[in-house]
Amino acid sequence: MTDSARPFSLRSVALAAFLPTLLFSIGEGAIIPLIPLVANDLGATLAIAGFISAMIMLGELVGDIPSGFIVSRIGERNSMLWASLLTIIAVLICVAAPNPFVLGVGIFIIGIATAVFALARHAFMASYVPLVYRARALSTLGGVFRAGWFIGPILSAGLIFVTGSTQSAFWLFIVCCIAAATILLLLPDPAGTFGARPSASESTDSTTADAAPLVRAPGIFATIRDNREVLVRLGTGAALVGAMRASRTVMLPLWAVSIGISAPQTALIIGIAGGIDFALFYVSGQIMDRFGRMWSAIPSMIGLGAGHLVLALTHDLPANVEWFIAIAMFLSLGNGIGSGLLMTLGADLAPATSPAAFLGAWRFTADAGSAAAPLAVAGVTGLVSLSLASGIMGVFGLIGAILLYRYIPRYAPFRPR
Repeated sequence: MTDSARPFSLRSVALAAFLPTLLFSIGEGAIIPLIPLVANDLGATLAIAGFISAMIMLGELVGDIPSGFIVSRIGERNSMLWASLLTIIAVLICVAAPNPFVLGVGIFIIGIATAVFALARHAFMASYVPLVYRARALSTLGGVFRAGWFIGPILSAGLIFVTGSTQSAFWLFIVCCIAAATILLLLPDPAGTFGARPSASESTDSTTADAAPLVRAPGIFATIRDNREVLVRLGTGAALVGAMRASRTVMLPLWAVSIGISAPQTALIIGIAGGIDFALFYVSGQIMDRFGRMWSAIPSMIGLGAGHLVLALTHDLPANVEWFIAIAMFLSLGNGIGSGLLMTLGADLAPATSPAAFLGAWRFTADAGSAAAPLAVAGVTGLVSLSLASGIMGVFGLIGAILLYRYIPRYAPFRPR
């Protein structure tokens, strides 16, 4: 370790560690509520619009396969730079899309890039943050993503109001990616600030912050095989967490389209809901660090499940818009109390040396639920109704709470700090 390396202090690297993530998530948050609306403008049905919205989660699932290998080979910062470039290309595809199919391709590529970007920052936090406040640090990272999903829709609502075009939100995403890449290039790499990974300080040259580890990480499928017990059991619960979060992300814009809420109003409502979500990130971390992971996980899943079940009953009510707004806020409350949960559990379970491969497998497991849920929502909506899709997802949320209640104490038991 070089003389410049020093003990970890989250405050000293907060700008470099969190600002690129904030910018990237602002851009992503700006377009997510509008994907069904843009697809609808291109001639897609409500079910097809839901399917296109699901492409971002499906892209993240596919992106999880190479992301652990990529981050292990070229380092966190380089991975985020390449992910930003790929996102810009994908957003340009979306802007030029002449039909729903091309739009879906662009959204799918954005999902791939998002997986690499998120895994890169997650791997850094899992490697360098001391266990004593790991949950608070990772909840903060989750809060940064949520801050972007709060700010992005509000900015896009303003841009659409001024320009009259939903495409302005996609151009905002491009600007955010360029800004994130610029910061990554100009600010010191957080990994370089602290030299070698704490668990590998004797074998890693800290002068090459983005160098690959000396031990090549196994592939994602080999890692899944080696850790199949925890990934099948606790991972199924994590997949249902991902499913509920993704369902909420897709369900709310689709619901807004189905009851006739305009694009700027949809973006504004979802943005305000994102503010509630963001406000709870540190509360979630404090709960997990002081009382255990389960005390954040169970209330979050019960809230998400109950919110979906109630939403299913409101579509044809005279006050359906008011119910939509109230439930959007309630779902954000449930989601916010679980901020950082999956990242914290992944960091708890990952090996101290070269965690990227396991985190890739863990994220693949959780993102399988994230990818499946929107596809299920689109399928049930096309075959029956959006209300039934919401009710089914509510049941899955309650099942997820049961699985987490059973397996978190077994695989990630709480130990007083």
